Amino acid sequence: MRAPSALADLLRRRVVFLLGKGGVGTTSVSAALALAASDAGNSVLAMETDTRAPMAHALEVKAAFEPVMVSERLFEMVLEGRHALEEYLKLVIPARAVMRAVFSSRLYQFFVNAAPGLKELMMLGKVYYEAERKLGGRDHWNLIVVDGPASGQALSLLKMPTAARQTFGDSVVGREAANISRALRDQNETAVVLVTTPEPLPISETLETAATLREAGIQTAAIIFNRVRAPNFSSRDVAKLKEHLIAAGNASDADYLGKIAAGELDRASQAEKALAQLRAETSAPTIELPVMRGVSGGALARALAAELAASPAEKSSKRVARI
Repeated sequence: MRAPSALADLLRRRVVFLLGKGGVGTTSVSAALALAASDAGNSVLAMETDTRAPMAHALEVKAAFEPVMVSERLFEMVLEGRHALEEYLKLVIPARAVMRAVFSSRLYQFFVNAAPGLKELMMLGKVYYEAERKLGGRDHWNLIVVDGPASGQALSLLKMPTAARQTFGDSVVGREAANISRALRDQNETAVVLVTTPEPLPISETLETAATLREAGIQTAAIIFNRVRAPNFSSRDVAKLKEHLIAAGNASDADYLGKIAAGELDRASQAEKALAQLRAETSAPTIELPVMRGVSGGALARALAAELAASPAEKSSKRVARI
């Protein structure tokens, strides 16, 4: 499936979770997807699970546990388990004096720390609470983009509702867990997107994550292949350049440049093989994003957002322009 089709499919969902091995650029891609969705006219809430708030930094806003405006259609917030739990309890027990006493009690602190997965469950509950919020009778958010934790933690997070349902039974928490579990598996409401780079370790972890999700009844909606390096030359071009340099008496330069060029071509070849493997073993649509040199933070998120939104013809013209 081509990138614009895959992107359009993601934007029709209510919630998109992005997962990936640490270091593959999941946060930058999450910020880019939120920007691309808001640029397309959607009201978007970007949520991140890292309390250090790298996505807030990328979107150039102050980190907060409540939505902070990035632009007219885009807001960002930090998602944290204890805060989400306390917010949930305030909805259930609105008396402030009672809640202050509860939060300060040792029994509450013990319960929060001992209850298996309760904070994680409440984090997911907060995501779907925001997804259901209304404003003037209409959906408050068209799309919620969640920058999840690293793959291992993310899998534990997404599998938590099923475990919590078994733990808490037919209680209020158990019923909430069942509702969240259904929403996670509803492909019309939720998309789980895996982010990877061409290196062997991220590819291997991506395939393992996709398999684990599949066993849990959660389909991978798309795979974003980040930092793709596509050389604008072929092995024939390299051979011609070496011939020219040798003829000009620069044999040492020819050998040096030839090794660099061969390395680039080899990396590109390995990336193509990795992409083919992902497509064969997951059947998920793929979205390719190029490596962005010399940009970071907000500039990187904006550049990736432009790539996400670009048509195949626009991407082709960019490649031709670089040749």
